[in-house]
Amino acid sequence: MSRQSNREKAVFCIYQGLLVQRDTEELIEDNLTEEERTEDPYILRVIRQANDGKERYIAMLDPLLDDWSFHRLGYVEQAILLCGCAESEIGEVAMPVIIDECVRIAKLYGDDSYRLINGVMDRI
Repeated sequence: MSRQSNREKAVFCIYQGLLVQRDTEELIEDNLTEEERTEDPYILRVIRQANDGKERYIAMLDPLLDDWSFHRLGYVEQAILLCGCAESEIGEVAMPVIIDECVRIAKLYGDDSYRLINGVMDRI
């Protein structure tokens, strides 16, 4: 499994957590196979970090959203931004790669939100 597809699964986990307020470990178990969990532990760290740091990330993102708020965004966009913030804080991947991946996922699953995602992630 590639890191790109694992990033998408990380976004799915956070997205589901935003919708149904489930335990992080349950979300991981439901969305990633045992092989995926052992093959790429980095993604598990991203999911856990995004969920654990959610309130802190929201407080950081709100001022960057210019006359908008995090909670007014769609859940897909929220999940992408939370995962991007988590990856940024972990610091193992260069920020341009993180931004590119967030934009790529936004293009796949969002409407024109990739522009917003790009602009916000570029300011982190």
